[in-house]
Amino acid sequence: MNRRDFTRISAISASALLIPSAIIKAASPSFTSQRPIPSKRNFISESVDTLIAEFKKNVKDEELGWMFENCFPNTLDTTVFYELKDSKPDTYVITGDIDAMWLRDSSAQVNPYLPLCKDDKHLSSMVEGVIRRQTKCILLDPYANAFYKDSNKMSPWKSDKTEMKPGVHERKWELDSLCYCIRLAYQYWRITGNTAQFDEDWHKAIALVVDTMKDQQRKNDKGKYHFQRTTVTQSDTQTGEGYGNPVKANGMICSAFRNSDDATTYLYNIPENLFAVTALRQLVEMIKATSHRDDLVVTCRNLADEVEKATLQNGIVDNAQFRKMYAYECDSLGHYKLMEDAGIPGLITIPYLGYGTLEDEVYKNSRKFSLSNANPYFYQAKNVEGIGSQHLAYKGEMIWHMGIISRAITSTDNTEIKHCINMLKATHAGTGFMHEGFKGNNPKNFTRHWFAWANSFFGEMIWKVYREKRELL
Repeated sequence: MNRRDFTRISAISASALLIPSAIIKAASPSFTSQRPIPSKRNFISESVDTLIAEFKKNVKDEELGWMFENCFPNTLDTTVFYELKDSKPDTYVITGDIDAMWLRDSSAQVNPYLPLCKDDKHLSSMVEGVIRRQTKCILLDPYANAFYKDSNKMSPWKSDKTEMKPGVHERKWELDSLCYCIRLAYQYWRITGNTAQFDEDWHKAIALVVDTMKDQQRKNDKGKYHFQRTTVTQSDTQTGEGYGNPVKANGMICSAFRNSDDATTYLYNIPENLFAVTALRQLVEMIKATSHRDDLVVTCRNLADEVEKATLQNGIVDNAQFRKMYAYECDSLGHYKLMEDAGIPGLITIPYLGYGTLEDEVYKNSRKFSLSNANPYFYQAKNVEGIGSQHLAYKGEMIWHMGIISRAITSTDNTEIKHCINMLKATHAGTGFMHEGFKGNNPKNFTRHWFAWANSFFGEMIWKVYREKRELL
């Protein structure tokens, strides 16, 4: 099944939600860890456990320490399946309540642990295994977004009108999926210096990644990819016989689906294309350091420059209220989609993923738009506000924890960061974990009780604040 079919609503005692955090803490002198007992944890890292102990010792906010203890290791505790195959690490990572490995999610889920990998060889081996597993997935199908551990398993979506293969859970072409794999490999390499994962298969996979991106520039035809699904949910399929709405080739890369697994309206997604620019330039560094493929270096460099130029020429609009800002999508035929989605990449997380800076004027204007009522997916309630997603629009106004975390991790304003942390504390519904979407006036009405990416991202943000602005905790 896909994410939407796994969406579930969990009921939590209303009294644990409507009472302010300070009163809850006074009534509950201790917060019981929600982690599995050690013998039931999928993967144990001493450095992660040491970091949690340090955080709880030095942060006076007991509730925040409890949330960090639950969320930061959640990926390791519950979603990582690590083993050695032919003496090489292999790591399959599920998203949580869905037994499938998304390229994007698995990269983001282990990202917070990368700084610890330099001195934690066991943890480093686990992440190397993720990169190796992603390499296998890309070689199986570079257009697919999610895969099974069992390469022979057939998906319940096997009837989708696209080229479905055994081992593929879902075949939604999302440009950011490949970019996330590059980002993980690059950051891991820069931190650890390990190059064992850059073997012949990895180089084949990277060449396939570049070919796929070039194919989806659609300069001469509609490209190799098409997708249709028999469904009543419009955002779960594509128009135009599976190729999407028309575009005018301009050098940007088409993406049939967004990071939320929802169909793009216009195939040129601006945050994903800027993410691709960064990823391609990271590829240049890795290829130069690990092979003699000068031709591929040139191809990646030229492609990055071409995509960047085209995106900046076609993806920026002059808005009457916010001035020059990024659109979310465009088609180079005069149509633009002005919105922001809580998923990553989005407008707010463009610098977080490595493109540009927080001080760039176009970015700042885009951020203001995203956090305003001009964004159709920005929702406000009595004591909380945040960005949602079309992905849950059928459930009404659902604020996403990831949207609040994105806002905090990209903010330089202490008041804003503190506000975001307080909103996260007030909306975990007494569970100590992050969720997908929740109702602003009733956080007990939420989706996905086990969503490891959101938990990891919360841990990453809080650890960043702990290192840089501890006084806010």
